[in-house]
Amino acid sequence: MATGPTTCTSQLSEEKHILKPKESKQRKKSWTELKNLVNSTRRQQTSLANRVPVEFTFVQKEVDGKKTTRLYFLGVPPGNRENTLLYTNLDDVIHGDELEGDLTDEQRSANWKPLLVSFRGLFFSSGFSKEEQLLRERKRLGSLGITAYEYHRPSSKFLFQACGSVFTCTDTKFEHQPVRPREIISYSITGTRIDCKLCPSDSDLIAFIHDKNIWVTNVQTSEDTQLTYAHTGLPNPAKDPKSAGVASYIIQEEFDRYSGYWWQPANGADGSGGKKVHRILYEEVDEGEVELMHINHQGFNDNADYFRYPRAGTSNAKVTLKMVEFEINEEGNICNMVWKRLLEELQSIFPWMEYITRIDWTPDGKFIWAQLLNRSQQSTSLVLIPLTSFVPEDFFLNDPMEVSSDPTVYVIYEEHSDIWINVHDCLHFFPQTNPEEISFLWASEATCIRQLYYITAQLQKAEMVPGNLKPGLLKFHQLTHQEAEVLPKQLWVDEAKQLVYYKALHDTPLEEHIYVISYTDPQKPIRLTPPGFNIHDAQFSPDFTYLVYNMSNLTTAQFCKIVQLEVTCQQPVSVTCHDISKLMHLSTTMSTMPQQPESEIFSYQSPTSRETMYGVIIKPVNFDPNKQYPVVHYVYGGPQVQLVSNSYQGMRALRLCPHLGYVVVMLDNRGSSKRGLRFEGYIKNKLGVCELEDQVEGLKWIAGQKGYLDLSRVAVHGWSYGGYLSLLALAKKPDVYKVAVVGAPVTNWNSYDTGYTERYMDTPMNNATGYQEGSVLSMTKLFPDEENRLLLIHGMIDENVHFNHTSQLIDKLVKDCKPYQLLVYPQERHGIRKPDTYEHYETSILSWLQQHL
Repeated sequence: MATGPTTCTSQLSEEKHILKPKESKQRKKSWTELKNLVNSTRRQQTSLANRVPVEFTFVQKEVDGKKTTRLYFLGVPPGNRENTLLYTNLDDVIHGDELEGDLTDEQRSANWKPLLVSFRGLFFSSGFSKEEQLLRERKRLGSLGITAYEYHRPSSKFLFQACGSVFTCTDTKFEHQPVRPREIISYSITGTRIDCKLCPSDSDLIAFIHDKNIWVTNVQTSEDTQLTYAHTGLPNPAKDPKSAGVASYIIQEEFDRYSGYWWQPANGADGSGGKKVHRILYEEVDEGEVELMHINHQGFNDNADYFRYPRAGTSNAKVTLKMVEFEINEEGNICNMVWKRLLEELQSIFPWMEYITRIDWTPDGKFIWAQLLNRSQQSTSLVLIPLTSFVPEDFFLNDPMEVSSDPTVYVIYEEHSDIWINVHDCLHFFPQTNPEEISFLWASEATCIRQLYYITAQLQKAEMVPGNLKPGLLKFHQLTHQEAEVLPKQLWVDEAKQLVYYKALHDTPLEEHIYVISYTDPQKPIRLTPPGFNIHDAQFSPDFTYLVYNMSNLTTAQFCKIVQLEVTCQQPVSVTCHDISKLMHLSTTMSTMPQQPESEIFSYQSPTSRETMYGVIIKPVNFDPNKQYPVVHYVYGGPQVQLVSNSYQGMRALRLCPHLGYVVVMLDNRGSSKRGLRFEGYIKNKLGVCELEDQVEGLKWIAGQKGYLDLSRVAVHGWSYGGYLSLLALAKKPDVYKVAVVGAPVTNWNSYDTGYTERYMDTPMNNATGYQEGSVLSMTKLFPDEENRLLLIHGMIDENVHFNHTSQLIDKLVKDCKPYQLLVYPQERHGIRKPDTYEHYETSILSWLQQHL
């Protein structure tokens, strides 16, 4: 149960009998009035979003004989529209007992100071290349300016991309004046450089992806060197299916891994003449068997977007792990390049393997680790690959049997599930103290609730029998035993104090918090963050003395807090958090936040599933309990998403509707995330069944508890999976929902991608019934015959849920003579990004609801 906002909890049968209030009548607003409301709300929400810092990095140094801590982050300075690099000095902030006094928010707030002088790149570009657009879509990025950066601690160097170019800057002595970044200009290539990374052992070397190959530039010589030649740049994309260092579409979209190459961590001299050997591990992706699709830009240019898209049941990309080694000569040029590959391919050792979902080097650079997943996503293995398993490609010109190399791959963990495996980022390797063992922290849903484990595995050479490699576990120690899950995010490990910090939902499924536990003598986890809030971005200082995090709740927009930690390692572990500061604009304090519509979290026990269900209800502005209001039921309903939490709901549509006299209702049904694998698993092999049942049940329950919902005027609205669920709602429950506003819907699961669809539905061959019954195309006869009840919205260059989904639906609606209205955006992808398009989209929805609900 959430603390903070008001909650109401009851059995479904405890329905209140309330006399029906009179219907609420709202004056219809003109298009101009609606547009003005959209724009004013956008400015308000943008102002709130811009005050939230993200991407934190603590740096601690000796400056003038004093240990100083500086916190770097990305943020939008007052009066600006784009993210840039900023910092604050914690030594300048009020400390200790001074915070206990009667201080204003401004006195408690840390200053935002610009790290960079104002600049524009030599080749300034106001737009994004196609590669950048697609990567932003995969990452769901909507912000502008600097959206990410890398910090190289040994050199105090920053690397970032902006203005269509690449930049570095250094802050060696904690300068007090903004520094001018250095633009890394390429004189040998034209076009976009993406996924730039600093070499860990030499920050003058920057690797990047250009035209689907890996390049390296030396900033001292301005020399660019192409390292791979997988992609040849042929004009016919059908004849050029390979790439190097670029993760496939499925890996990016469905497994949230956005890179396909990795520098080896800093290592000693192991090359000729005492030179350092630099190594880059990369995957070569062959999409030759993946269907090639194209999207026309409908007259805006003569080109079509060609891309590989594996639909459910079809072939995925094939991946080969490779490595390139090189040295730097006295002139600063790359020399002695050697290309290597595995002597025995992973597919040969693990014939069941379909995906490499996670991969990187161990911290000491001795091994490569990889998480392998089978096609049904029900079996996974964590493996270690020694460097000796890679051999020069030239050796394959000889008899491979004569090659002197050890093809050993160690399986250090495996897991199987009857539901599916949720891939996560909870992994930490400890330094090896025994060459025949390795210890690590790992998260598992083997109990159906994700918990943390301390594991020690024996590095024994396994029999090279395909599919028969088993881990030799020496220790398998469960650290957490809570009823609510550990979140699938980063772990922070303090090896000096033998503590692991992590995010979890231990107190309530509605609030994410940061906890700490000893991994050598685990007791009850200690929560570090205050109840009544949801914790968002967070980061610790390297010595774990400081913690910074963003927080919000249902009625409080995100703000940032810095605390100082005092840890006592004597059992049981104790941690004291001292508030240091709020990290926010001095001009934007909590007292200046705009008043928001009243929101309330509710919960009830479902008589159908016996599960506890959660929802949010947002009342109209100028609410009158003696009136009834039309309802906008906002839905998503699909896996991997939780709509209901004790956090500030920043979606503008949810903020707009109450200003026009609508009640907004949101619910999380079975299948949604953060409730454990069993709760998610209700939807296995039958998408579109229990989701709608739960949504309707919850809507009727809250209407029975609150007398002000007019159930004769309910609109259902959602995007993507929410669009799919909105279609199901109007088709199957036309007596419940008067109208449906449907955005970018999946209409036929056969046409969606392998990684997502097969995880939840298996393949079309194995689950033909599930695919048929879950297809909206099979139920178009059920749609109402009345006009103005269905509005379809879709971007025409959507590369995720293709416009073809809506086209197929329209074709079926026409054949069944069903009315519909269509709103298309020719230059938008799956997410609407352009401000003018968003203005039109939101104004159109409000106008349509005003006319037809």
